[in-house]
Order: sequence, then structure tokens, then C-alpha cells
Amino acid sequence: MATQTLDTKGMNCPLPILKTKKAMKDLATGETLEVLSTDPGSVKDMEAFCKSTGNKLLSSNDNGGVFTYEIEKG
Repeated sequence: MATQTLDTKGMNCPLPILKTKKAMKDLATGETLEVLSTDPGSVKDMEAFCKSTGNKLLSSNDNGGVFTYEIEKG
């Protein structure tokens, strides 16, 4: 279960990534953030964000156009 949930539904690039970056700053190492997004571009964006920041993308799911990501702070 995620430590925190961030709802970015209805927002387009780059807002989901910017809000995710801000929310991750508030988490301690090992805590997780669940991000909800409706932006199809967020799939590649979240993968790239995690690789570039040292965070771990634990899961990525598409549930009828709502993308859910679980990210662990590295």
C-alpha cells in the first residue's frame, strides 16, 4: 500500500511529472507514492523520471485510460 497518493488525472505533460517530483521530495527513502494519471504520455515519462532520479517504478497499470504508477523513493 502506497504511503501517499497523487491524483494528476486531467493534467497533461509536463504537469504529472512536475507534481510527482514535488511529492517525492516529501517522502522518506523506501516510502511509496501512488500516482494516478490520464495522460497517455505519462507511461514513458514515469519510466524516464524514475531512471533519472534513482527512484524505483514498482508497478505501472492502465485501468481503462487511468494510468496508475507506484514509485518507491530511492
